[in-house]
Amino acid sequence: MSENLRKYFTTGEFAKICHVKKQTLFHYDDIGLLTPEIKTAKGYRYYSYQQYEVFAVIELLKELKMPLKEIRAFLQNKTPIESIELLEEQTQLIEKKIENLTHLREILDTKIAITKNALQTDFETISLVYYEEELLLRSESTLDTTDKEFLKSVSNFINYSDNYELYSGHPIGAILHKDKMMERDFENYSYLYTKMKKGWQGENVWTKPSGFYIVGYHIGDEVNIFETYDRLIAYSIEHQLQLKGYSYEEYILDAVSVNGIDNYVTKIMIEVEKS
Repeated sequence: MSENLRKYFTTGEFAKICHVKKQTLFHYDDIGLLTPEIKTAKGYRYYSYQQYEVFAVIELLKELKMPLKEIRAFLQNKTPIESIELLEEQTQLIEKKIENLTHLREILDTKIAITKNALQTDFETISLVYYEEELLLRSESTLDTTDKEFLKSVSNFINYSDNYELYSGHPIGAILHKDKMMERDFENYSYLYTKMKKGWQGENVWTKPSGFYIVGYHIGDEVNIFETYDRLIAYSIEHQLQLKGYSYEEYILDAVSVNGIDNYVTKIMIEVEKS
């Protein structure tokens, strides 16, 4: 090797330190993205160690989904100011990706926690539980709606949650007024709801009051949920508890964690007060 080439990498050597195949470097050369610093008359390519920095930036921008054509245009016509602007722009994209990934992690953690808690729950028990006040995200009213109107409300609710990035991994639940329980109109919900990120100050916030709730679990299709409500209401009578306000229904086992609707589990919480 010529003395002048001792401080340069061959294509194979450069590919090895870049953890890519030689064909990748050949392709980058062919499209004018990363040209070897030296090309001999015999067609040999040699790269300087400084070119590793260029390669690293190319891979970084690729990772951020910038097309090779745009990367090439930037590298061929760059100035220090333009370089700063591009890198700052990409930094903002990275921050957004980190934010999105953090949100996804929170969703997964929530679903894991819900499922683990469900596995430790005796679904046959009915209990009286005290809950602290909780702020929920609620939908528009779904009371006395047609099936079509109800589905429209579900769609609007999901879109609202997505638009404001409020989804936290908790299922969509339903709020049923005690009067509808007494009328045995168990599908005539007042609102839909979901637990949301803390700190939301926007519209459609519902306050679930602090106090005592009868808690029970319905296993299977909601078409038979009246059977579980009958058990809960019987419990309230036996323990001299007065139904108050609303009940709250939410899945704790659904299609994410079990197969078949017969294995779904709905948690029901009915607000009560002592007679």
